[in-house]
Amino acid sequence: MTLVRLGYSAISMHVKNSSTSKTMTYTHFSKLQDREAAIRKLEEIAKKNVTNLLRLLKHNAGNDIQFYRISSKLIPLADHPETSDWNYIKPLEGPLNNVKEFLSQHPLMRVDFHADHFVLINSPKKEVLANSLKTLRMHYRLLKALGLNPEHRCVMHVGGGYGDREKALEQFIHNWGFVPSDVQRMIILENDDKTFTMLETLYLCEKLEIPFVFDYHHHLAHHEERNWYSYWDRIVNTWKLSHLPIKMHISSPKSEQKFRAHADYVDSRMFMDFLLEIKGSVPQIDCMIEAKQKDEALFQLMKDIKQYSEVEVVDGGSFILK
Repeated sequence: MTLVRLGYSAISMHVKNSSTSKTMTYTHFSKLQDREAAIRKLEEIAKKNVTNLLRLLKHNAGNDIQFYRISSKLIPLADHPETSDWNYIKPLEGPLNNVKEFLSQHPLMRVDFHADHFVLINSPKKEVLANSLKTLRMHYRLLKALGLNPEHRCVMHVGGGYGDREKALEQFIHNWGFVPSDVQRMIILENDDKTFTMLETLYLCEKLEIPFVFDYHHHLAHHEERNWYSYWDRIVNTWKLSHLPIKMHISSPKSEQKFRAHADYVDSRMFMDFLLEIKGSVPQIDCMIEAKQKDEALFQLMKDIKQYSEVEVVDGGSFILK
């Protein structure tokens, strides 16, 4: 048997006015002549984002959703070069502690981040790598402020191909040596839909002992070896040193013509095709839904999944593959 837990990212379609990624552009920030007032404005926005994060986590708990991805834009301009002197954790201690207390009361709830597309460990440009490390450190600091062990809680793509994918993979390995060890342990890697395939990502994960997040939709859109299941044991093995259950991403194509784009909902048959292949291979798998309808897509998938005889529903956000 395998326990399957579903999660969603950032935005709720049910909790109104609950954005956790309200922001201020640097252009707006720089036009405010009083820098202290500008920083206070950033802090006000960040406090609202963190307060809404707590609202969403309460919503999730009330609906048995034990897996959630926090917006990477929780703290506006926190990683901008011109705000390097801003200690954003200190003024947010109150709201962050409220979330920390809630998470401590719900120890089974898994939360994590997904680094933005501009976070590129394999960039050949030193300034891009330096900025990427600054952003990753921000995620690390937030996880610590929330009372969480940061290990394996920030997923990211391998990076750019830069015209030579093999060279770009080796650049990742080279640059990995510049990543602080505590940040290294925070990172998990996923295959993408245009550049680095399952096999290429698995190569890095095995070489550097990084857990691999298998994105099923991305694999169908971009692969060298279609038969992913032949490599499933190796994917699972990359999680052997992690304290967290194996994680994967699930989404469905918007259409045949726009295959890479995410649909509003998840095709339950497509999902079950994956699950029936891995049934029993792991005791638990946490599946992050990447669909436009966010938590509504999760609720709909739970309704759809009930039709399959191989499924035993546990609660509103999880089920067992018998």
